[in-house]
Amino acid sequence: MVKIRVLIAAGLLATTASTAAANEFGDPEAGAKVFDDCKSCHSVGQGAKDRVGPQLNGIFGRRAGSVDGFRYSSGLERMGKDGLIWDFTLLDRYVQNPKAFASDTRMNFRGLKDEGDRANLLAFLRQYSDDPGNIPEAAPTITGTDHTIDPGILAIQGDPEYGEYLSSECTSCHQLSGANDGIPGIIGWPAEDFVIAMHAYKDEFRPHPVMQMMAGRLSNDEIAALAAYFEAVE
Repeated sequence: MVKIRVLIAAGLLATTASTAAANEFGDPEAGAKVFDDCKSCHSVGQGAKDRVGPQLNGIFGRRAGSVDGFRYSSGLERMGKDGLIWDFTLLDRYVQNPKAFASDTRMNFRGLKDEGDRANLLAFLRQYSDDPGNIPEAAPTITGTDHTIDPGILAIQGDPEYGEYLSSECTSCHQLSGANDGIPGIIGWPAEDFVIAMHAYKDEFRPHPVMQMMAGRLSNDEIAALAAYFEAVE
């Protein structure tokens, strides 16, 4: 188990290092307008305090789930412990589709689908990090990751008996008791949430190299079967 967690952390940090230099920010002034949709939950700037969501000063380069005193979802806390450091790419993915990026996130936001809006928003937030650097004035050129799940995939009715047959590899780490002892419990997880999460790993939208590898081996029908099985386990 320790070896797996070390591999996860190393993979997350490598992803951050390899992608950070390739990203371009948008227009921070335009991003300030986009942030209007975030103000009900988040604050940033002088005197910023936690609200429904954590304050966002210094978000770039910050470990996920690390603002003292704020109660995060267990999913983001685990990702932070595994080494996830927020950079442009990871924030872009999270803002695009929070539910797909992090299990059981408490961020009740449908996601920002327009890649230009996301680039502008992150340019605005970058000003409030410790080392803002130079924000390009050119229009954003970052290519977003379209992670919309095909409705046909979500509509697949999984066979729970087949899912039970496939589940042994999952339960070598995830406990059938539902306990969250270092690794998240997946017992009773709604089938749709399970499918969305597994396809997020399969498409490398979620930055977890071990789970990306595991999900990449599974067909759509196998993921649906596992989802049906774990949803039904009591």
